[in-house]
Amino acid sequence: MRIHTGEKPYECTVCSKSFLHQYALKKHMKTHTGERPYTCTVCQKSLSESSVLKHHFRIHTGERPYKCTICDKAFSHSNNLKIHVRVHTGERPYKCTVCDKSFSQLNALKCHHRVHTGDRPYKCTVCSREFSLLNTLQVHTRVHTGERPYQCRVCDKAFSQSSSLKGHIMVHAK
Repeated sequence: MRIHTGEKPYECTVCSKSFLHQYALKKHMKTHTGERPYTCTVCQKSLSESSVLKHHFRIHTGERPYKCTICDKAFSHSNNLKIHVRVHTGERPYKCTVCDKSFSQLNALKCHHRVHTGDRPYKCTVCSREFSLLNTLQVHTRVHTGERPYQCRVCDKAFSQSSSLKGHIMVHAK
């Protein structure tokens, strides 16, 4: 009945977040305590839930039990398949309330929202430049480290960004 009334009687004493069921609160509390009682026998990574360990183990086994019925691409998690199917259907259920742009993934909407807020939560520890996307900070960091992970297979020239390598490959195509 609570699901229809919206009642969430189980409240976290740390952050005041409320839950419909006691088991959900218990699961949530592990985020505050850092409790991770389940350990992967392959890499020793500790995890908070047995179900998370089961999914994690697929990294080592390569198991991908969820297959797309349209293109046969396979996934280790059912949610990843659900998101992938949107490539075929064109479904974009997450809409920006500011500009009506829509996205197939919630995280993409959250990142897009920073365009409107100006939020730049990722800061370079070397030069203090700020970025709205973690990936952009990671690419920027290569300016300071000199890392060039993208290497041409023809001439061995290396680049800090994959897009630069793609442009360079055209030199050899002529």
